[in-house]
Amino acid sequence: MSAAFPRSAALWLYLAMNARLTGWAERKIAERREAGKEDPDRYGERLGRPGLPRPDGPLIWMHAASVGEALSVQELIRRLREERPDTTILLTTGTRTSAELLATRLPQGAIHQFAPVDTKPAIAGFLDHWKPDLAIWIESELWPRMIHDTADRGIPMMLMNARMSPDSYRRWRWMRGLSHALLSRFRRILAQDKDTMRLLARLGAPQDRLRTIGTLKEGAQLLPYSQTQYASFLDEIDGRPLWLASSTHPGEEEMMSETHRSLVRRMHRLLMVLVPRHPERGPEIARALRAEGWEVSLRSDDDSVDLDTQIYVADTLGELGLWYRLAPVSFIGGSLTEVGGHNPFEPAALGSAIVHGPHVFNFADIYERLTQAGGARQVDGPVTLAETIDDLLAPHNAAAMAHAAWEVSSRGAQVTDLALSEVLDQLDGVEPAARKAP
Repeated sequence: MSAAFPRSAALWLYLAMNARLTGWAERKIAERREAGKEDPDRYGERLGRPGLPRPDGPLIWMHAASVGEALSVQELIRRLREERPDTTILLTTGTRTSAELLATRLPQGAIHQFAPVDTKPAIAGFLDHWKPDLAIWIESELWPRMIHDTADRGIPMMLMNARMSPDSYRRWRWMRGLSHALLSRFRRILAQDKDTMRLLARLGAPQDRLRTIGTLKEGAQLLPYSQTQYASFLDEIDGRPLWLASSTHPGEEEMMSETHRSLVRRMHRLLMVLVPRHPERGPEIARALRAEGWEVSLRSDDDSVDLDTQIYVADTLGELGLWYRLAPVSFIGGSLTEVGGHNPFEPAALGSAIVHGPHVFNFADIYERLTQAGGARQVDGPVTLAETIDDLLAPHNAAAMAHAAWEVSSRGAQVTDLALSEVLDQLDGVEPAARKAP
């Protein structure tokens, strides 16, 4: 372990135990591949075997856990490429869903790889091949071996869009020596909010490296959509009113069904578009809704919407931009169950009024700002959700609320500006030849 960094018995113990887990990790990846959870053509990337050649010139490595984190940095990547066209951006994630989505979303000059598992051979193979000039962790994906070995090579590291929930803090505070050792290896930590900055400081992050700039999700590009699909769906619904249940999780679909049953008693032509957070659950959700007596169309089966359709399950990837543009009112899932909520800036930027449950701790600061501005409403279950949707579907109500949300979301460009400036400052100080040999 490098003498330049704080010593930690917990980190030493993790690294010692981790060195013995290579075979176990390889077996787990093989099991996941057999179960369809790993890409069969690219699973070697998870073991540190590169899937692409390293481009010439400087390379910035960004590591994100999954879809939300990866999408939050798309605008930053685009701006970085404008400023430094000779620099390649390598974005790593750990899920097949994120890889499929990024295949169509990554800006020019950016490439995707699956993140290596947190073992010494996998991390070494990854770093030996890619030789990043700067490594940026997005949000809270803190793998000790990955962080330790990257820092040990002298590669400067940043933690960006950092978020720390109270629950995460309570888990980490029992390992303050480990958290201090890991956080001290980052040259710069950019927090989403002051609460996160305060909790990270308590866990040992150096105060002079911490800064609050907001969340990159505020400055993200508008979600894309197909104008052809937009026009086609408008033709299919033929003027019917609709509302959107977005990014729902298990347990919430039943509540959406109860809500919609209450609403259709008053608005017989009302259509609910339901977008599960995990699209592969679509057929299962459709079966359950049909068993309750609903007329359901399933997008992955290419079902159309006709006059009898009551619920449309949109179980395809990367189409939220279409549904937010179509729906005047959107319930944002993961908030009536204790998931923590999902990004409200996506619907806010596209003119959809926002309704959510009480469990939004992943975006607490953002939802509070939206609520104060009149751009979001909180509900506690199907009864209040139905009342709120009913009210917002009245003429002009949703439009006024959506405009308030749009005004809050439109202030987010400065977050990307600040993040860009911080990255360029770190990159300007990099001397590639000064990187340590493995």
